[in-house]
Amino acid sequence: MFLPKYPDSPTPPPSHTHIPADPTPVQRSLPPISIDNKAVAALLVGGVVLTALLAAVAISAISVAIAAVVLRSMLRDHHTRR
Repeated sequence: MFLPKYPDSPTPPPSHTHIPADPTPVQRSLPPISIDNKAVAALLVGGVVLTALLAAVAISAISVAIAAVVLRSMLRDHHTRR
């Protein structure tokens, strides 16, 4: 009942036999884009600033987590001494 039923003689997949005699490469033309040096510099500075902000947030989160662990440990020691 739960076994798959396979066909008796499976049909082979179709094979492509047509080969073009002289394949011509397709050349797509792109519109000319002029990139200004100031735009590249602004993009690099923005990337550096965003990376620095991300690093600052990560370091702050790690330091807050360490402070929370230390405070929890100090409070646990304080409550057990009473």
